[in-house]
Formats: sequence, structure tokens, C-alpha cells
Amino acid sequence: MQEQHTTPISRPEGPLVRVVLLQDGKGRGQVILHNDALLDLKALNSLVERNLVPVSQTEISHLINTNKLVQIESVPGMFLLPTIIDERLAELEFCHFEIFTTERVEVQQASLLHLRTLLHEANCRVRTINCSIPADRLYRGTANDNADLDLIFKSIRNFTTLRIKQRLEETLEIPPLPQTAQRILTLRANKNANVSDLAEIVEMDASLAAQVVSWASSPYYAAPGRISSVQDAISRVLGFDLVSNLAVGMALGNTLSLPDDSPDGFTPYWLQSVYCSTLIEAMVRLIPASKRPSPGLACLAGLLHNFGYLVLAHIFPPHFSAICRHVEANPSISHVAIDHHLLGVTREQISAWLLHLWNMPAEVCAGIRFQHEPDYTGEHHQYAGLIYIAMRTLRAHGIGDAPPEEIPPAMYQQFDLDPAELEKAVQKVMSSEDALKQMAANIRA
Repeated sequence: MQEQHTTPISRPEGPLVRVVLLQDGKGRGQVILHNDALLDLKALNSLVERNLVPVSQTEISHLINTNKLVQIESVPGMFLLPTIIDERLAELEFCHFEIFTTERVEVQQASLLHLRTLLHEANCRVRTINCSIPADRLYRGTANDNADLDLIFKSIRNFTTLRIKQRLEETLEIPPLPQTAQRILTLRANKNANVSDLAEIVEMDASLAAQVVSWASSPYYAAPGRISSVQDAISRVLGFDLVSNLAVGMALGNTLSLPDDSPDGFTPYWLQSVYCSTLIEAMVRLIPASKRPSPGLACLAGLLHNFGYLVLAHIFPPHFSAICRHVEANPSISHVAIDHHLLGVTREQISAWLLHLWNMPAEVCAGIRFQHEPDYTGEHHQYAGLIYIAMRTLRAHGIGDAPPEEIPPAMYQQFDLDPAELEKAVQKVMSSEDALKQMAANIRA
């Protein structure tokens, strides 16, 4: 997602609404709905017998600049097009539109009756249809993972042609944990392991070795001199703990291919992973020693926080495209609600269970599973909390796919984390954009 430097202003009383521009082979239209409701494209297309998908912001700008879209002067961002007004807005006389400019977010009141009149005068059809799911009915996760496996199998039965087998990993037809990752996990359990032992394992995988050296050579770390070997990367820059976990994350992430489809306008998979892991690494250094979780495991959880994105694309390819389109149409709605609405299970539930089957550290599994649940206080909750804070902080700077929501003060307090110090760390991360992009590119190579 591209960075947007906008300054929010206080919002007037009354419902806040948004406009979603859609198109298919038959033409374009727009939908008006509550700002915090989920636009249900599946239900909408069924009702209007169309195959409407969201129009990207890039294309919208092009259409406006080439005069192929005519905006309504009183409400920029709304157009003279066939319009669907969500049924839940039908009785409203006035509403407030959120309008993004280059410098701020503006909120503008408009009369729905007046808008209807303008559209009718322009011969634009206006219909009222029930096409959204209100905020109070959206799935927000559960702090209990006891039912996860049943939900996963139910979703597989309902939405795939996979043959259900006794073991989940066999059912999903996912490759086994790479040997390099297995060896490193075994090494981490050995209290007598040293830098040379780790370097030897990493160097057995030429691609992984190059990635580790490249990571340590990044301008972000500003290491003096040239990093010429894995041993250098470990002993001089990154350390045993961080390298062992980064190597596992890199090896694991490459077991599944990046999907051809992706939500338009959002941060690419590996770049988001690198941003999250790098910010978490900086956050851990700010946490008092008495409350500090394992830096290496925290970074690994950050690097793999969206591993479920790859898993969904692997298991549910046709439905993955539907998820992408719903994310585009609902950029402020958590993908947790979207996944659950379309599949009955979330990417976090599937990926955490799969990582558990691969004997990944419990801290990492819990961090990934509960990363969107600020009220989770179970075992290893610190790792989930770090991802929660990191991803919402990054979203405020235009990075990642977390919902744009305020971080509860209690989340900072559990780590004795000063938001002002965190912002300084974020600024350093954001100023290292080129270095982080290169790190992400090297992982993909």
C-alpha cells in the first residue's frame, strides 16, 4: 500500500459513508455504504447479475484525468454513474463522506436526497440493495484455538476438491518443512551450538547463504567493512539468535510460491514481511529487559506473520481471488473478517496450525494465530502483541494490510513501550525504504 501523508480532522456527528467504484465488461457503477461495513461483492453480484470488481486507485486517477469519469462537484470521489445505495442507508437524509486529499482527510456532509436528484437528472440509475455486512456482525476472531482444526477441515470440505486425509499436512498437499529449517530448529535446541555450527548449516543452502549475507550487508544495519561470509553476518552484525530465526523464516517462506493474484494497492508479501520483522526487531530493543521477549523468535514471528496469505493461495486458489477483490473493496476492514466471511476460517488459523505441525516454536505459532486480537492474554501473548502494534503502526505510514485502527494504550503498557520512542524507531525504518526493498527482493531471488 502506498504511503499517504494525511492529517485526520474531527468528524461531525452522523453516519460516515464511503463510495466504492466497481466495473465489469458491461460498464461501471458505484456503491455507497457505511464506512465500517463490509461490501459483500458476492451477494451484490448475485443480486444484480453482474461480475463487478473494484476499480484500482491508479485507474480511477487515469479515468478522471482523461475525463472518462465525471465527479459530483459537491462530493469529490462520487461520480455521475449508475449507483447502488446500501439498504442500511435508505432511510438517511444526511450522511458524511470521507474525502482523501494529498494533505488531509476531509469529512463532508451531503444530502442523499440531493445526490439522488443529481444522479437522476444525469440519467444515472439509482437502486437500493442490501449488499453489506454491518460492523457489529463482522467476525473479529476468538482468543480460543480449540476449534481451529474442525473449522479448517470444514472449510476444506466446503471450498476445495481436496481429499480429506487423516493428517492435515497430507490433506493440504503442502511440501514438508525444508531440511535446512529442520536442521536449524534442531540446532537451536542444542545449548552447546555455536556460530560455526549455524554457519555450516546455512552455507549448505547457497541461496539462503546469499540471503543472510545480503541481509547483514543492508545499509539499514550500517555494518563497518564488507560482509564476506555467513560467519561474518552472524558474528559481526546479526547474531546467532537472529540469523537462526531469519534463516528458518526465509526457508519456510520459499516452500510456497507467491500467488499470481494479489490485492491491488497493498504492500507486496515479502516487503510487508521485512518491514514487520525489522520494526519488531527495533521494538524489542525498546522494551525493558524484564518484559523483553526473545528477539529472534519475535523477528521470526514478524517475518512469517502473513504466511497464511501464501497458504490460502495454495489451498483455495479460486476463492483466493475473491478474497483479493473483497480486500480491495474494503481496504479498512480486517482481512480476518473477509477470510471468515468467504471461507469460514482465517489465514491465521490455518497457518498457525500448519506451523505447529512443522514443530515451529510455540511462541511463533501463538504470535501468528492471535496477532489481530488485542485482548488475547494466553501463553506467549507478547509475540501476538508485538505483531499487532507493529502492523498497525506501519499501516499508519501506508505499509501493510492491517486495519487502520487506533492501538489501545494497554498494548503499549504491557511492554512499557513509549509511543514516542516507537515513532522514532518507525521513522528510522521508513527512512530505510530502499534498503528494505532490496532485502525483500533478495529473499524472493
